[in-house]
Amino acid sequence: MKEYDIVVIGGGPAGLAAAVAARDNGIQRILILERDNELGGILNQCIHNGFGLHTFKEELTGPEYAARYEEQIYERKIEYKLNTMVVDISHEKVVTAMNREEGLFELQAEAIILAMGCRERARGSLNIPGYRPAGIFSAGTAQRLVNMEGFMPGREVVILGSGDIGLIMARRMTLEGAKVKVVAELMPYSGGLKRNIVQCLDDYNIPLKLSHTVVNIRGKERLKGVTLAAVDQRGRPIPGTEEDYACDTLLLSVGLIPENELSLGMGVKISRITAGPVVNESLETSVEGVFACGNVLHVHDLVDFVSEEAAAAGKNAARYVRGGRRAHKDREINLQAVDGVRYTVPCTINPERMEDIQIVRFRVGKVYKNCCIGVYFNNKQALLRKRPVMAPGEMEEIKLEKAQLRLHPELKTITIKVEEA
Repeated sequence: MKEYDIVVIGGGPAGLAAAVAARDNGIQRILILERDNELGGILNQCIHNGFGLHTFKEELTGPEYAARYEEQIYERKIEYKLNTMVVDISHEKVVTAMNREEGLFELQAEAIILAMGCRERARGSLNIPGYRPAGIFSAGTAQRLVNMEGFMPGREVVILGSGDIGLIMARRMTLEGAKVKVVAELMPYSGGLKRNIVQCLDDYNIPLKLSHTVVNIRGKERLKGVTLAAVDQRGRPIPGTEEDYACDTLLLSVGLIPENELSLGMGVKISRITAGPVVNESLETSVEGVFACGNVLHVHDLVDFVSEEAAAAGKNAARYVRGGRRAHKDREINLQAVDGVRYTVPCTINPERMEDIQIVRFRVGKVYKNCCIGVYFNNKQALLRKRPVMAPGEMEEIKLEKAQLRLHPELKTITIKVEEA
């Protein structure tokens, strides 16, 4: 059984950034396992620009952004295997994988970095009535068909869900000559970035209907049309609000789910809110020596934040391999998300192990205007930051200082909440 210091599961933006950081922190025996036939992950089909403004200080397309990290992998001579599917990871960090050349094989890792990304929520989880005709795609599948395979899914399009992929595909389909008739969103707010609403819908006069959903699908062999209806506060269709749209294509952009089947199989504790692993300040999961980063941990809105987070995971995994096992476990501080804050990453912080500045990322549960983010140390206010607007589609963050936490040796809980200005 071949042994490695660090095995990275996934060769997308998170896996690449984590591997580069681990090598830069002195680890030599690193292996990346990627199931696709090339490195780069989902970025290879994201041919629009807007990537890299934080990381490289310039605007790049998805493939260009991925290529920057691929070049760093080649320069550092980091080993990787393509077309390789990981089928199991044991609690003892034995990785079982398979590919066409080697068949089924096992690897022993000192540390593992989970960077498997996420998948799209499918039609089956939506309970949409009607037949199952051709012409219904997830937005990501349509994106791959258009941008990488050279196929057009259809010419008259309705999009359900206003996540970023759905918004971007509304523009992409329009540029390819299709007619995007409407984007419907179940929630009373969009799930995507504000800039994508402006650049992808407003600039092309594509209507966005909030608090609407698909209640019927017409067509047996091929989609012929859909019926939209307004919904009440509990998400139930309101009788009498139905609208019919003739279309041959329905794109679903109804949420992303972290790919954590492997994580569950090895006993990693999973958050019921994010569907990703519960991690500490080092991005280490409940299984010692197993780290998580990127969309497998929680769904990000910017790939630059994925790379930043993954670099921290790679650095911490390297420190673990060099002998920095868990210590000072009794000093862990719990992060508590309440009153509008859905979750935090990380979930616990150990002041003895954290960096001088610890970034805590989170999302809110609805749209808030003219409000504040309040941070409390054991129910005593420690930070209050004004925010003109916050929305579920955009990630928020606060920064905690190591020196400040050391001044509170009795600190057990840090609470983050939304407050009125």
